[in-house]
Amino acid sequence: MVKNTGRPGYLQIADDLREKIRGGSLAPGDPLPSTARLAEEYDASLSVVKLAVGVLRTEGLVIGQQGKGVFVRDAGEPASPDELTEIRATLRDLSERLARVESTLSERG
Repeated sequence: MVKNTGRPGYLQIADDLREKIRGGSLAPGDPLPSTARLAEEYDASLSVVKLAVGVLRTEGLVIGQQGKGVFVRDAGEPASPDELTEIRATLRDLSERLARVESTLSERG
């Protein structure tokens, strides 16, 4: 469950999933639960869960397979050109979102 700690919910979820991956309870090749299942598990919105999974993709801990789901990546496996394109697109999207948030906050401050 996402807690009201001041840390964004998507980062809390990413932290928990990262810990499960590094701790071995989610092993290389294992699928992540569906976005809907994770949203239910963490009592969070689908968009917050998608952001969390995006963080893990950017870090190279998970890989999406079109039509199949998101899987824990083998740490020794090099990134494919498609993955790199996806990572770049995710980074660009996150950068744009962050810029909008910062702009909104600076207007309020």
